[in-house]
Amino acid sequence: MKPLTVIGFLGSTLDAAKFGPSRWNKWRPTVSICMQEDLRVDRFVLLHGTYHSRLAEYVADDIRDVSPETEVVPHLLDFDDPWDFEEVYGKLLDFARSFPFDPDNQDYLIHITTGTHVAQICLFLLTEARYLPGKLLQTQPQRGTPQPVGTWSAIDLDLSRYDSIATRFAEASAESASFLKNGIETRNAAFNRMIDEIEQVAVRSRAPILLMGPTGAGKSQLARKIYELKKLRHQISGAFVEVNCATLKGDSAMSALFGHRKGAFTGAVQDRPGLLKTADKGVLFLDEIGELGLDEQAMILRAIEDGLFLPVGADKETASDFQLIAGTNRDLVDEVASGRFREDLFARLNLWTFSLPGLAERREDIAPNLDYELERFAGREGLRVTFNKEARDRYLRFAEDPASRWRGNFRDLAASITRMATLSPAGRIDVDTVVFEASRLRSLWSGDKNAGDALEGLLSADQLSRIDPFDRVQLAYVVGICQGCSSLSAAGRQLFAASREQRKSTNDADRLRKYLARFELDWSDVTAKM
Repeated sequence: MKPLTVIGFLGSTLDAAKFGPSRWNKWRPTVSICMQEDLRVDRFVLLHGTYHSRLAEYVADDIRDVSPETEVVPHLLDFDDPWDFEEVYGKLLDFARSFPFDPDNQDYLIHITTGTHVAQICLFLLTEARYLPGKLLQTQPQRGTPQPVGTWSAIDLDLSRYDSIATRFAEASAESASFLKNGIETRNAAFNRMIDEIEQVAVRSRAPILLMGPTGAGKSQLARKIYELKKLRHQISGAFVEVNCATLKGDSAMSALFGHRKGAFTGAVQDRPGLLKTADKGVLFLDEIGELGLDEQAMILRAIEDGLFLPVGADKETASDFQLIAGTNRDLVDEVASGRFREDLFARLNLWTFSLPGLAERREDIAPNLDYELERFAGREGLRVTFNKEARDRYLRFAEDPASRWRGNFRDLAASITRMATLSPAGRIDVDTVVFEASRLRSLWSGDKNAGDALEGLLSADQLSRIDPFDRVQLAYVVGICQGCSSLSAAGRQLFAASREQRKSTNDADRLRKYLARFELDWSDVTAKM
């Protein structure tokens, strides 16, 4: 066994006793530690103030009597106010940083029975943070006949060691992750891992969160669920404020975000708090943050770093304490490189960045989302609608087919289910309804354009004239797939899903890149026109 060191405060009341034999009938926590038959204390670091130096000597002598092998090390620690949390914590932190701990060769117990309640709390916090690398030690008197020994117990703050607590933490984490997914039993492994990470970040951090992904991937819904989760945990008390930055244009953007003072401009007939102030103590979700101008970006950066901003027409800054969640369907790395997005703001947002995959990359999640959307329809319309088995199977075959583009992602799916449910007054979606809906979606995704029209804007008339009609059809299909995916690799996996199973090594992204290059196109050309 390693040598054991106990660190604890002298109990100015509990450890005090009249000198004489009667003191051995009283339980004195500091002395009792060294009287335990199943606890060998090699060193006792006794913290005390100057005023109690005599009592410390008195207690140290008694420890030496009952435990000659224990070295008592008095340590003077004076507080101007032992009930001042800041002072007590600061001085104990200094003590912890200067103490020559050697956890590889010694064990430590931190006694939290004595000292003021403030001191006990500070010892707990410093032990939890591992500034004091040991376990907590609690002592108490035995019930019944007065006697000096009492009992002791050690508490290891590594909660993973306690099976029942670890199980409850795991269950709580799983419940939170399910909450973020609206209770949908999603099957995409990568998406589930991402949600697990978001759950940890949401409940442990107030830093900005950046949600990236194509339009309709669920950024807005996820941002609101993060807010609701934090609200349930009593981590925030303010409102959830959502704004689509694409709707903020010109001078009105500053006023909408940061507010204005009466008379700041024509039409400013009264003060306006602005969205940042409205989100005080809550969450501000700036969707499509890449649409903001550089001036607005600079003020947002100041607001999230210092909590301060200047309303339009004001001569005094306003404070707001909010957590920022930002959403974008743009590649902000490219936006920074092109000078359209501030590098310093991106660096601040990029601490927690999560890329939400589109529906085309989560086709295995279509089935559980069908049930979720039907439940939403029932809650909205008061009418419960279901698929018959053949219709459900038919719809899933269509929806999960790589040829189904799902350009609008989950918005497309939600609209599709709503249409079918609405057109099924008997409460059952049948095959005919599914066939009609599939035809509608194909027409929607194609935009009722021929291959040549689909490529207009990507290629010049001269370039189009040099492409055979057969290649036009194929290229238009490839471009459509690319525009429905969030990355070159995802589009490649979808386009080459069959042939890739027959090859030992695959590089679908490179294969797609070379195909586009044949027509003088690259990934940024294709997706920039979405």
